Amino acid sequence: MEKSCTLLIHFDKGSPALANEIKEAMEGNDVPAKIDAMKKAIMLLINGETLPQLFITIVRYVLPSEDHTIQKLLLLYLEIIDKTDARGRVLPEMILICQNLRNNLQHPNEYIRGVTLRFLCRLSEAEILEPLIPSIFTNLEHRHPFIRRHALLAVSAIYRLPQGEHLLPDAPDMVEKLLSTEQDLSARRNAFLMLVTCAQDRAVSYLLSHADQVPEWGDLLQMAVLDLIRKVCRSNRAEKGKYIKIIISLLNSPSTAVIYECAGTLVSLSSAPTAIRAAANTYCQLLLSQSDNNVKLIVLDRLNELKSSDRDIMVEVIMDVLRALSSPNLDIRRKTLDIALELITPRNIDEVVLTLKKEVVKTQSGELEKNGEYRQMLVQAIHTCAIKFPEVASTVVHLLMDFLGDTNVASAIDVVLFVREIIETNPKLRVSIITRLLDTFYQIRAARVCSCALWIIGEYCLSLSEVESGIATIKQCLGDLPFYTSNEEGEVTDVSKPPQQVNSFITVSSRRPVILADGTYATQSAASETSFSAPTIVPGSLTSTGNLRSLILSGDFFLGAVVSCTLTKLVLRLEEVQPSKAEANKACSSALLIMVSMLQLGQSSSVSHPIDNDSYDRIVLCIRLLCNTGDEVRKIWLQSCRQSFAKMLAEKQFRETEEIKAKAQISHAQPDDLIDFYHLKSRKGMSQLELEDEVQDDLKRATGEFMKDGDDANRLNRILQLTGFSDPVYAEAYVTVHHYDIVLDVTVINRTKETLQNLCLELATMGDLKLVDRPQNYTLAPESSKQIRANIKVSSTETGVIFGNIVYETSNVLERTVVVLNDIHIDIMDYISPATCADVAFRSMWAEFEWENKVAVNSVIQDERAFLNHIIKSTNMKCLTPPSALEGECGFLAVNLYAKSVFGEDALVNVSVEKQADGKLGGYIRIRSKTQGIALSLGDKITLKQKGSS
Repeated sequence: MEKSCTLLIHFDKGSPALANEIKEAMEGNDVPAKIDAMKKAIMLLINGETLPQLFITIVRYVLPSEDHTIQKLLLLYLEIIDKTDARGRVLPEMILICQNLRNNLQHPNEYIRGVTLRFLCRLSEAEILEPLIPSIFTNLEHRHPFIRRHALLAVSAIYRLPQGEHLLPDAPDMVEKLLSTEQDLSARRNAFLMLVTCAQDRAVSYLLSHADQVPEWGDLLQMAVLDLIRKVCRSNRAEKGKYIKIIISLLNSPSTAVIYECAGTLVSLSSAPTAIRAAANTYCQLLLSQSDNNVKLIVLDRLNELKSSDRDIMVEVIMDVLRALSSPNLDIRRKTLDIALELITPRNIDEVVLTLKKEVVKTQSGELEKNGEYRQMLVQAIHTCAIKFPEVASTVVHLLMDFLGDTNVASAIDVVLFVREIIETNPKLRVSIITRLLDTFYQIRAARVCSCALWIIGEYCLSLSEVESGIATIKQCLGDLPFYTSNEEGEVTDVSKPPQQVNSFITVSSRRPVILADGTYATQSAASETSFSAPTIVPGSLTSTGNLRSLILSGDFFLGAVVSCTLTKLVLRLEEVQPSKAEANKACSSALLIMVSMLQLGQSSSVSHPIDNDSYDRIVLCIRLLCNTGDEVRKIWLQSCRQSFAKMLAEKQFRETEEIKAKAQISHAQPDDLIDFYHLKSRKGMSQLELEDEVQDDLKRATGEFMKDGDDANRLNRILQLTGFSDPVYAEAYVTVHHYDIVLDVTVINRTKETLQNLCLELATMGDLKLVDRPQNYTLAPESSKQIRANIKVSSTETGVIFGNIVYETSNVLERTVVVLNDIHIDIMDYISPATCADVAFRSMWAEFEWENKVAVNSVIQDERAFLNHIIKSTNMKCLTPPSALEGECGFLAVNLYAKSVFGEDALVNVSVEKQADGKLGGYIRIRSKTQGIALSLGDKITLKQKGSS
């Protein structure tokens, strides 16, 4: 069996002559040379060298040295050398070492005594320790606390040895007496820990007899008390009532570490509301008092756990949690908002929204780089609040509309999407929102925000004044027509600006493939959506360059098509509400002129990026529609779009409601569960907290919660057979996949009539897997079994393979026998779980991620929906496309799937399939991720699974 190792140092082995150099340096009188030689000798020994010839040299020339560094290195050397022979008997030369150790324990220098006592904690040979026992007991009463605390550690370590009770039979009595008279905090802690590990009953008795004094003890001893309480209550839950008062008293400790441990102990031992409330208040106090960001994140994780188990109690401290938004760290702010948003109720919604509004206003005044990202988080949080509680929408929508022209494009997009949803779900706010949007439209500088705002204007401008204002606003932002004139050199010049200002607002445009909301690809010309300079247009000024004009001149003809559609809707609605036909015709002519000018600009040979076919077709369609409009087409343009949007919102709300119901049903009690009446419980002098605990325990006992230790059937499904039944050694493994490591519990059975010697399980890995433990040798008796555990670390989400052999020797066969094991494939499905994200976030990540794996559809399944369900089940992903979008029989399907790994990696999948003429499915499945491992592993998984039907 592999030897235990208490010291590990990396060292590159040198030449064989190095041992002679070390020996010569030790025999000399140069102290620095001796120190260097001792270090080299120690590192060689740790890395496998034996160096037997050095022992006598060290005893003769190094042992007598008085230098403290040499003495410390000497103890390290003695710690790692072999002190026993092959049969386990102590080597005779260790007698020399015993005499030196006894002298050190009686040395006048406190440091020498202390490091020697610390060295004795790592010795396990009773023959060496027995002569030193009197000297160790003498040091327990030394005047210096440094020596007393290390002497207590040595006593504790020796007593835990198999022969410890024979070596130190009176140790618990002696330590208990010392504990009552000791004044040094560290020494008292060591003494108490010795009683906890070696004589727990004595430690419990001491604690209960001094329960009133525990709050006055030092933090080191208080932490040891909490460890004892957890250990006792874990083995006997009926005893926890005795210790709850002690834990509650420690919540007022000046040490933050003790307070944190107290809160965690309360939560683990008690489910009573009083205990959970005290723990939550403690965590909130730590969240506000600590400046370390890592501490804040850890505390927020604890609060998140409380939110999952005791939401009603966490609702009471939501405002205390929100105070963590004062931290400048974005991760802390994001986690704080995530917790708070799940604790919103009708009682606290007004306070929460008021706090979020104040934070939004703060982001305007600050000059920090991350204010834009923080503002985006706040906008999303306010959006969520307004959707859950529509009555607060009126108080925040006008404030957020000031950020439509935000330089942070993502924040502005969130605001305009929020406005679009609120104006549909809150009809009473429609007029005020439209008025404010028309007043602030000129400030918008991002093309995507402009597109969404134009859609809102086209759909919700209903009255005559609103329609006329909408048309006027768009014309104002487009500027004078035509958009350009060609000079003699053939250069394009914007007619609305002096020559020196040409293209002052134009950004470089790009033509790139994008993924649309339905999962399909399209080519789109778009201006760069980065920050824009301050607007140079003011209301009423027709000569300044408008935002729409700047973007269209930069080559964003998709925006031009959106402008055309919006003008078409406004003109069609104007014809319905305008009594004067002349005014309606005038507006129609003006709109047609704008559209023709866009086509002229897009087809000009001087434009660097000509208009794309899709935008061209849409603008031409708008022109034809205004020239000849039928009643059916008018109904589609003026009603169907809005109806579709309302249906989408209704379905989204329905899905969220169904998810909430599904989560709520999980915790429902059964009809035949035991009913426990609170007031029928006999108090017997119990405190309120103890009484609540007793009631909770009765409920758990009645429902059998204490009896559920695991699902045996699920465990059997994870057992893998590694060898055949006819092999001399049978092996099978139970694979447990944790977040960042894999544990293999391998059962090895000797099926022969011979003893197997030096049996070793040799494993190797492929992929981002790393074997932690080195293999050990075992001896296996005939027809006996052995449990071998192997730990493997996982560094990324990637399919890995574990393979290996079982090697052993027998007395009849001289050569070693090798049994090859079956490979163990670590499935990527163990590391990813279904998740959700917004469509905007999905498309943003799709454009950003560089790794893509394209898998062709090749399946015997002939139904599109059945194939999709099979892919979702096989990949453990969530379908982001709503069910309504998948209804009907159109012969093709395009959906987006999303999942997240335990390492925080995103996995994006787009499934695009169609039914071919022969009835089979064709198409592609595209996987995108930030890392190569997910893209390749998911692709392999889909390729393997898509052909099957189960």
